[in-house]
Amino acid sequence: MALLSGIVTVSSFAQSLSFSGNSLKVLEETPEKSTGLEKIYVLYSTQGVSVSYTSPSGNRISWMKYGNLGGGHAEDVASTQTGNTSTLSSLEGDKGYIIADGDRQYCFWITDYQAHRLRLQSASVSGESECGVSIIDVTGSGEPIRYFTINGMQKTLNQDITVEYTTQEWNDNDNNFNETSVSKSFECLQNQYRLTPPNYCTTTFVVKGDKFLKAWNWLESVETPSVRPMSVDARTFACQSRDDNGGDESTSTTGSNQIGSGNNEGLGGSAPCDIRFEAYVTDGVIHNEWQLTRDPSFENIDYRFTTQDLDYTFLEEGSHYLRYIGSNSDGSCEYISDTYEVTIGESQLLVPNAFSPNGDGINDEWKVSYRSLQTFQCSIFNRQGHQVYHLTSPDQGWDGKVNGKTVDSGVFFYVIEATGTDGKKYKKSGDINIVKFVGNTGTSSDTEQ
Repeated sequence: MALLSGIVTVSSFAQSLSFSGNSLKVLEETPEKSTGLEKIYVLYSTQGVSVSYTSPSGNRISWMKYGNLGGGHAEDVASTQTGNTSTLSSLEGDKGYIIADGDRQYCFWITDYQAHRLRLQSASVSGESECGVSIIDVTGSGEPIRYFTINGMQKTLNQDITVEYTTQEWNDNDNNFNETSVSKSFECLQNQYRLTPPNYCTTTFVVKGDKFLKAWNWLESVETPSVRPMSVDARTFACQSRDDNGGDESTSTTGSNQIGSGNNEGLGGSAPCDIRFEAYVTDGVIHNEWQLTRDPSFENIDYRFTTQDLDYTFLEEGSHYLRYIGSNSDGSCEYISDTYEVTIGESQLLVPNAFSPNGDGINDEWKVSYRSLQTFQCSIFNRQGHQVYHLTSPDQGWDGKVNGKTVDSGVFFYVIEATGTDGKKYKKSGDINIVKFVGNTGTSSDTEQ
């Protein structure tokens, strides 16, 4: 926006136009070409202001003005011309003007700002505010500033009235909600402003305007009292530690997997399955609840946990469904996460019948492969029937040592009793062949009960 003060010349349409008699800067707007207007000039007041146009060709200049009917209904306006300069002394605000310079015409609009002056009195947070929207009530005066194109189409001049406040915004890098400043711009004064995103934290709302008053250093500003957030937002994640022996008799892999809400890939597996569910929330969240059910519709909820984060051990076979709900103090606004589905497989127990504890790093440990076991007891005997080793968890293994010394090649005997999380009972017994070379191992299919 170019600014004019006193008698200033602007090359707005390849000729010169100047204003005199104005005490404040003349503000210049460039409208869309489709309006047929070269410029819009905003004067604080048109009282006592004259406008002059200088023709570079020395033509006789004529002036016309129009209102809401457009240029087709323009009327001649009396002017005086001295040399190449024509002056219009009776400048009228909120009118369009057409200058005829020989065979060329130039159109512009004059706005008398004083007739529309913005005055702000107060601002408050509306009692009608709703979840997800902050509503601000504003009292003041100042009607929208209208102008008309050369074809008589009504347009509104953008006054750029702003509402500034603080809210919270999710940051993927910080994995948290951080406070951020927000500025929303509006074309004109409204009795009510609906703002998204809402204030997710305690803040004040500051209404400022408009850009014309700002240019004249008369900016108006009103502020609401400090207000706590009503709206809520959240992000949830599932973090599962991995310890899965399911498909490999001799190896165990560990790791961690963080999964966002709605992404269920990889959740579950063998029981007991430990998963940590985390919720990151905005300041307005007062009540936290995780809901756990076997019903995907959540019509019947088995357990409710009133914590922001939840550590849970899944034991039962099948699909489990979990979601988070965070709400404000009176429950009028709540966030509901997508559903996490955790699938626990049926129990399984496979036992190797040979291993080679020779220190080469391959098949040096005898260890069962399992899934979803709740209890486990295993005793290993030598050929004389003496117990040489005892295991109390399927995660444990035998390295082939007794009293710190590796046993010789030969046959040992195991007895296992275990219970699956699905209630299945296991009783297994069989041979353990210790060899001093690396070879393929099989699995026993001993008696199960």
